[in-house]
Amino acid sequence: MNAPILPPERAPRERKPDWIRVKAPTSAGYNETRRLMRDLNLNTVCEEAACPNIGECWTKKHATVMILGDVCTRACAFCNVKTGMPKAVDPLEPEHVAIAAAKMGLEHIVITSVDRDDLPDGGASQFVKVIKALRHNTPKTTIEILTPDFRNKADAAVEAIVAARPDVYNHNLETVPRLYPTIRPGARYYASLRLLESVKRHDPSIFTKSGVMLGLGEERLEVHQVMDDMRSAGIDFLTMGQYLQPTPRHTKVMDYVTPQAFDAYAAIARAKGFLLVASSPLTRSSYHAGDDFAKMRDARAAQLAKAG
Repeated sequence: MNAPILPPERAPRERKPDWIRVKAPTSAGYNETRRLMRDLNLNTVCEEAACPNIGECWTKKHATVMILGDVCTRACAFCNVKTGMPKAVDPLEPEHVAIAAAKMGLEHIVITSVDRDDLPDGGASQFVKVIKALRHNTPKTTIEILTPDFRNKADAAVEAIVAARPDVYNHNLETVPRLYPTIRPGARYYASLRLLESVKRHDPSIFTKSGVMLGLGEERLEVHQVMDDMRSAGIDFLTMGQYLQPTPRHTKVMDYVTPQAFDAYAAIARAKGFLLVASSPLTRSSYHAGDDFAKMRDARAAQLAKAG
């Protein structure tokens, strides 16, 4: 009767392979970047999505700004961003993003956002305002945007954003079509492909980019098919990284893909004609984005020179 009540046993925590582990961020540069984001009331996907590269990137004063708040109207099974009813759009956000870019001395900036299905334009006008603020305040900074799919609003949203002329338009397919109902239930695979295709239709000079996560249970041939679909849509840059489960509530890691397997996928993708491929366990959409943009620009120049 008086025996102590013991807590239920927890399942042993799965040990990550050596190639996926990173050090906790502790540098002065990391703390400076964090303080700047807080001072300007800006959110970052680095924090909200629990990116494993945050220590490295913030130490170099590279941060991916997440506009339109920190609450998403979707509930994807892989994503750590909060779900619920977002707050009103911050009218000062575009100027604050431009101030942050200037203070960090960014040559290249990545802007992403939560899904805002509650807004009439899905938040496209805020992307436009941010691009314009950056062009005005830091005209030499190249701009990469990573947008949601603008469900049921994509045509007008893409047209408005492309008119503002970002240098890179990124939208991630995330996974293979078979896994969409469980991994990305609020989205449609072919709608995302059409969005990226429409960017090229409106302005072929804008680089397009998309990424997938591996380790969710996808089959090798399914990944190859996604590559083919991307090339059919004219996508220039493919990123591939290992999915990591952010919390026990999220979908489980089905497989830790080895660095050698990532290299093999990269070789196949290059053979299919992508201008640039980034493929490794720790690759993320905006990881080394500035360096990759320079490589992609050089690759296009070489391609055009070869074509005469």
